[in-house]
Amino acid sequence: MKAQSSLSLALTSPHSKNAKDEDQQPTEGTGVGRSWVHSMFSRSTTSRSSSFSRVRRWTSDGGNSATNENGTPRKQDSSIGGQKKLQTNVRMLRGHNGAITALHCVTKREVWDLVGDREDAGFFISGSTDCSIKIWDPSLRGSELRATLKGHTRTVRAISSDRGKVVSGSDDQSVLVWDKQTTQLLEELKGHDGPVSCVRTLSGERVLTASHDGTVKMWDVRTDRCVATVGRCSSAVLCMEYDDNVGILAAAGRDVDANMWDIRASRQMHKLSGHTQWIRSLRMVGDTVITGSDDWTARIWSVSRGACDAVLACHAGPILCVEYSSLDRGIITGSSDGLLRFWENDDGGIRCAKNITVHNAAILSINAGEHWLGIGAADNSLSLFHRPQERLGSFSSGTSGSKMAGWQLYRTPQKTVAMVRCIASDLERKRICSGGRNGLLRLWDATINI
Repeated sequence: MKAQSSLSLALTSPHSKNAKDEDQQPTEGTGVGRSWVHSMFSRSTTSRSSSFSRVRRWTSDGGNSATNENGTPRKQDSSIGGQKKLQTNVRMLRGHNGAITALHCVTKREVWDLVGDREDAGFFISGSTDCSIKIWDPSLRGSELRATLKGHTRTVRAISSDRGKVVSGSDDQSVLVWDKQTTQLLEELKGHDGPVSCVRTLSGERVLTASHDGTVKMWDVRTDRCVATVGRCSSAVLCMEYDDNVGILAAAGRDVDANMWDIRASRQMHKLSGHTQWIRSLRMVGDTVITGSDDWTARIWSVSRGACDAVLACHAGPILCVEYSSLDRGIITGSSDGLLRFWENDDGGIRCAKNITVHNAAILSINAGEHWLGIGAADNSLSLFHRPQERLGSFSSGTSGSKMAGWQLYRTPQKTVAMVRCIASDLERKRICSGGRNGLLRLWDATINI
């Protein structure tokens, strides 16, 4: 891992880009995984076809399996000392017959109730091009698959859950609601005119969904009806955030603007303009909204004022994920250039406090907790970062008061070659799961074999 401190300021990107040329994508470094992700973001069918032709030469992410995807024997490298020990903390979960396209981790917050912790906290739920949804229990080593949910007729794109339900959205334009305990289909919510890209379960038996038809809809599961179309964008919605405490919704996607609504007041609050390409990621915390775009920049916005407070422009590719570190009050960005950048407030401005180059492919997922940080990249490489708690009279990092620079690489599993589309993290149990195009889920338990 190469880590270096940087005083790069949040300035306008030095790379000139033509927003009207939708087929033109920024040049990235080498790496098969990065090239594949880059081609998937391109709207050029030619580049996607060439990417799939290169993929056929890839080897399967076999993990502990002795065979490749096509069933042929896989060569074992017996020259690497301790390989058997290293492999035991990575499990391959098999069951899907198509690429993994959606992955969700059931958090403790989702399933908490007055009785105590629910057993399904820490479960992973996956969706695939095989139209099925599978629920996995990592605590059952060797028998992780708990249930298979079937009902969609096209690729599953989004998954959410709460104490009693699993909600899924699909390219078939429908939203299905399942009983988590009995695995029975409860409701089918129809009303979108395009693939469903985002779903989220809310309190009071409500579900929020977003679609490529440009709408965001609120549903009442008890009546199987759409309560209201709470937001409209001019193009496909790719990412969505909702603060249920104050009723504020943020959504963004292909129309390059981020839109905000006050659902309780039934009005649009702001249209956040500034990006010149698709917005791929969005995070809302308190009065702050963070957006990441294909124009190689991330922007920080004020919810109350609807104004852009800063532009983070040090990446050399589309920014695919953004995260907020609540304890540091800092921002983490991940890009197709394979870089992680840690940003923090500095004398009224924003500066890049640290760069991490442990990954060689596009960063697809960033999940930040209080002291743990889970990262996943398109080449199936995973990493877990830890920030030691500060002790009295000492600092957690060696850089004069920089909290964001205190993140340290804790562990990274043995690397394998595979194409990954989605990643989910369970920071409480130090687990990260990736879903590949080969239909396999790779579950890494970082607490084993320390």
